[in-house]
Amino acid sequence: MRRLLASLFLPVLLQTAIAQEEDQPAKKSAPQKAEPAKNSRALFTVEKLAAKVRRSAVVITHGGRSGGEGGTGSGFVVSKDGLIATCAHVIGESRPLTVRFDDGTEHKVISIHAWDATLDLAVLRIDAQGLEPIPLAEEKSISQGAEIVAMGAPHGLEFSVVRGVVSAVRDYVGRALIQVAIPVEPGNSGGPLLDLEGQVHGLLTMKSAVTDNLGWAVPVGALRRLLEKPNTVPMEKWLTIGRLDPKRWKTVMGATWKQRAGRITVTQQGVGFGGRSLCLSEREVPEAPYEVSVEAILDDESGAAGLAFASDGGDRHYGFYPSGGGLRLTRFDGPDVFSWNILAQLKTEAYRPGDWNRLRVRVEEKKLTCFVNGEKVIELEDAGLRGGKVGLAKFRQTVATFRNFRLGANLAQDLVAPELLARLERQITRLKRDPNHENALAKLSNSPDLARTLLFREAEKLRAQADDLEAQSRAIHRRAISEKIFETLKGEKEDKLFRAALLIARLDNPEIEVAPYLQEIERMAGEITGALPKDATTAQKVEAVRNYLFKDNGFHGSRSDYYSRSNSYLNEVIDDREGIPITLSLLFIELTRRASAQLHGLGLPGHFVTCYQDGKERIIIDPFEGGVAMSHEDANALILAAGFSGTAEEMPIADPTQIISRMLRNLQAIAIEERAFVDAISYVEILVTLNPDNPQERLNRALLHLQSGQPDHAKPDLEWILDHEPEGINLARIRELYQRL
Repeated sequence: MRRLLASLFLPVLLQTAIAQEEDQPAKKSAPQKAEPAKNSRALFTVEKLAAKVRRSAVVITHGGRSGGEGGTGSGFVVSKDGLIATCAHVIGESRPLTVRFDDGTEHKVISIHAWDATLDLAVLRIDAQGLEPIPLAEEKSISQGAEIVAMGAPHGLEFSVVRGVVSAVRDYVGRALIQVAIPVEPGNSGGPLLDLEGQVHGLLTMKSAVTDNLGWAVPVGALRRLLEKPNTVPMEKWLTIGRLDPKRWKTVMGATWKQRAGRITVTQQGVGFGGRSLCLSEREVPEAPYEVSVEAILDDESGAAGLAFASDGGDRHYGFYPSGGGLRLTRFDGPDVFSWNILAQLKTEAYRPGDWNRLRVRVEEKKLTCFVNGEKVIELEDAGLRGGKVGLAKFRQTVATFRNFRLGANLAQDLVAPELLARLERQITRLKRDPNHENALAKLSNSPDLARTLLFREAEKLRAQADDLEAQSRAIHRRAISEKIFETLKGEKEDKLFRAALLIARLDNPEIEVAPYLQEIERMAGEITGALPKDATTAQKVEAVRNYLFKDNGFHGSRSDYYSRSNSYLNEVIDDREGIPITLSLLFIELTRRASAQLHGLGLPGHFVTCYQDGKERIIIDPFEGGVAMSHEDANALILAAGFSGTAEEMPIADPTQIISRMLRNLQAIAIEERAFVDAISYVEILVTLNPDNPQERLNRALLHLQSGQPDHAKPDLEWILDHEPEGINLARIRELYQRL
């Protein structure tokens, strides 16, 4: 029955939820000479050509948004000194890149030598000399029917070769492309298209959506022109995802420090003594007494990582950190072992190996006091170092993650009252199925084989109970955040839209705190307004925000990971400097608001933008495309293509509830695509709260409950629809569904 209902009605949900206002990526216009082709007319066999090209073909991988490998493509050498040609979509945007040769050697990309998103071309530079470039053919020197050979890594099958012919050279979606009668699969992109003389005539770029044995390649002439006018971007500018904000943090002595979703992670060994590396906060440290704290977790308890304080920005500082499963307070007076002083070292039950632990240090004029998880573990007199900076420290090969870094006068957490704790424990005890659990096991100890079986079964029950309690905890959290979103939108605060958008991220990530991101947006706005003239116009303020975000700080529209939930979490958009139209628009709107200019959201079909009035004219700004102005013709084309009437000039601006609803619908569509129906239900619950008279939201909620095996939860919404008889809903099908239930 459930399967039948899902097959009948889930397509309605998928179509409506995904089609409803879901933002789509818009097309974007973006941005040494290669070795000359040889005059030799000698032809290779495919076998010999493949052997020759393998030495110069490469596999290119880029990092994913959440770490790990995000994608794989192909490329080839075009100069002896380290230039590699590929497709722009292979390298994504703001991703770490690795180039691997057939012999297994790997090279990090040191710069994007040239790139053009419109042509789908990119040239990378690696730190290598003496490479063997593949010669580039003359422009337009290949014709229909010519035999060609391509090399790439289809579906991860590296350095694969395929033979075919040129079907045609034609215009396709506004640009000249070579049509080839060969299969082009994921991983082939960026690979060379060669004639039997071994000359490159194009780069494979995409496959046909209609047939397998048809693909497209970018002609070599476009690559030649790109090489003649490079627009080089060094990797430190290219990499924004996970990059620490240099205005907030400064790293010392190497290692790799990254931030994401409110956490800072450090990997690799530092270059200081003992593999030491520091990540120092740029915040001003108050006069003693003051406190600094952080929560930390180590991947290996044999390592060491924690707090650094009273740092001179180099080799002199204190450190309080877990090490070898215990805790250590040290003072570093220089760069080597002879200037390393272990002030205290101990084991304590307050420290939880393999788990998150809150480290806190109180620095007074002559005394240091250290705490772990609220318990005082070290107190001693030492005034060797004072002043300086505070931050994080790691040693050896430790991989450590930090969250909730704090600096203030008093960071002690309030202890839970014993009476409250006792009441909570009694409630939890009532959830246990067998209060005489220990007695039962004791009686079974005379039969160890049976006892082992029973213990296993009991463990399975406890795991199920733990899963249920975790689900209940998550439900309680989401309910509380949902109420906060609703209350925030009803409130009078000028930044209520921005606050509500940040709360959406807390639905799925309870660790996220709103306050630090409000402080960050205030800091960003301060830098913008500080450079504005007092009589700045709205247009000047918009231009200042545009330059700050997209020119000076690397914010950009997400294309490689467009349908990642991260793009709808405003905190991650700020951290990663990457987002979709609606989240980049929210950031743009809030910064201009804080600069005393009023921008509004405009919910064009499939593409969210911002706008403001300049006299009688509505100016439309597209943050996804770098904050450029969108013409009314382009905006109206989106409206017409979606089947709606009216113009962008007539379209009403979006109010905060409509904007938040659109963000939630985007997340709901992604969750449905991922078959994460529990998450999708949590989003639609808020949507119904915000839009109680919207029949489509109620239908979506009912269908999601059915898909999740909760028919009783679906009935109230179906009853509401049948009672209200809204237009646009097939009431006969709803009635049939309700009767089946």
